[in-house]
Amino acid sequence: MNSPTIIPITITEIAQQEILKALTIKGIPEDYYLRVGLRGSACSASYLIGFDKKEDHDELYEIDGIQLIINKHHLMYLIGVELDFEEDGNGFTFNK
Repeated sequence: MNSPTIIPITITEIAQQEILKALTIKGIPEDYYLRVGLRGSACSASYLIGFDKKEDHDELYEIDGIQLIINKHHLMYLIGVELDFEEDGNGFTFNK
């Protein structure tokens, strides 16, 4: 894997556990990665998370065994973002 050295986001330990659990329970194929990105325009964008195949415009990262892809055009908006998981029903959350 040829990952960039600076990883723009962090993933909390509980979020990592939930991601790994989802990979196992849902039987996500090995050629799919965790996608973190934006939906909408920069002024009114919302964060997105899901499992997806890598595309040409994606950067590939690895965080504690989790293969992560981010669209190159979304990188500047994701720098410093923390992906967390809240067990109170909110599920995955993004903190800036």
